[in-house]
Amino acid sequence: MLPAGHILNTPVTSNAIRPSACPGLLRIVQALDGGICRIKLNGGAISAAQADAVADAAAQFAGGVIEATNRANLQIRGIGQQSTELIDRLLAAGLGPRTAAGDDVRNLMLSPAAGIDRDMHLDTRALAESMLDSLQHRSRFSELSAKFAVQLDGGEALAMLEHHHDLWLSAFEREGETLLAFGLAGCPTDRAVGAVPVESGQALVIAVLELFLDLARPEQTRMRHVLDEIPMLAFLEQLRTRLPIKALRAWRRGPAAADLHIGVHRQNTSGQVYVGAVPALGRLDPSMLRGAAELARHFGDATLRFTPWQSLLLPNIREADADAVVDGLAQLGLLSRSSEHLAHLIACTGSTGCGKSLADTKRDARHLAALLPSALKVHLSGCQRSCAAAHCAPVTLLAVSPGHYDLYFRDATLPGFGALHARNLTIEAAATLLAGHARSPLDA
Repeated sequence: MLPAGHILNTPVTSNAIRPSACPGLLRIVQALDGGICRIKLNGGAISAAQADAVADAAAQFAGGVIEATNRANLQIRGIGQQSTELIDRLLAAGLGPRTAAGDDVRNLMLSPAAGIDRDMHLDTRALAESMLDSLQHRSRFSELSAKFAVQLDGGEALAMLEHHHDLWLSAFEREGETLLAFGLAGCPTDRAVGAVPVESGQALVIAVLELFLDLARPEQTRMRHVLDEIPMLAFLEQLRTRLPIKALRAWRRGPAAADLHIGVHRQNTSGQVYVGAVPALGRLDPSMLRGAAELARHFGDATLRFTPWQSLLLPNIREADADAVVDGLAQLGLLSRSSEHLAHLIACTGSTGCGKSLADTKRDARHLAALLPSALKVHLSGCQRSCAAAHCAPVTLLAVSPGHYDLYFRDATLPGFGALHARNLTIEAAATLLAGHARSPLDA
């Protein structure tokens, strides 16, 4: 997997770190429960030694809360007066950007199973490394929003295909050649707008980002803002003046398999598996992270991979050791069986840490999990911003007051959370309604 970061090789200056509401490694953002530091992991990967460094920093300089994010990164919460010491500790572990201005633009998401997935058409890791290098070292790209995001998909069965990206690329094979289909302001399940050979993948990313910056006004921070004014065909016409693009007529990315981020799954090498586990509601404590790192050292290749499902994988485990790893993860409090209800629930920080949240979503999610008769995929959001989920979940509970939620069911024909089903429900009432749908496609 990609190295999880590099020690900063340029001085940190006030000009290099832009004002933003998005936390980064070098930008601590304040919340009700203290400062938040976001550690962007290249390709979602982190070494066992680096995981130990994150655990130590969270325990020593913050409140001991570590979060797995829906972009396969890590966050430390509850940072107090020792933010400088925390940043220095993480930089020394090699978890920083390559340049101070590069921290915001490292938003490149891969499959957590890059290089080991049995269904992949392309090992994306080398190409991703080149793309990250360009994103961080081309000074103009520091103008991009901290939310501007790119996805590189190698055709893996384990892939998050529902997160919208400003640019996405997806590998496929045609007549013996591996190509990269791509699209703008959407996700790989959308219709592609063109394709390039794999060797042109990095050039495509550079050309799209430079064209975006040429066309966007300062307030147009995302690709969709530009495409609201400039037709897609007009954007592509200008893009073709920068590099050749193949037309695509009927290509569609196949669906990803469900729940491959949890449990034991075979890799593309005989006799090896990866083991996925979910920290309940995306939260780990230092002992959990240290314990997972030790399991990775003992049974795997001393690396961990975080996922967009707010979970983690231990790759390159001998098949004979899989049960021991599952048992070890369970002893740490991590969920590695899909039958466990909490493994399928997601919730934002909630009112204990966020001033915008109308309910204690973490507490309410645990209560809901105890009431549900079967495992359902439910998202609890404290407000309309939907910070915990970058995609529309099958079921969403949107807080309206402490302990009370509006209930939505996903509907592809409707924007936002989907179709409103009931208002102002208690958790008990929501559980009763959801139990009546337990045998429906909602949990698929």
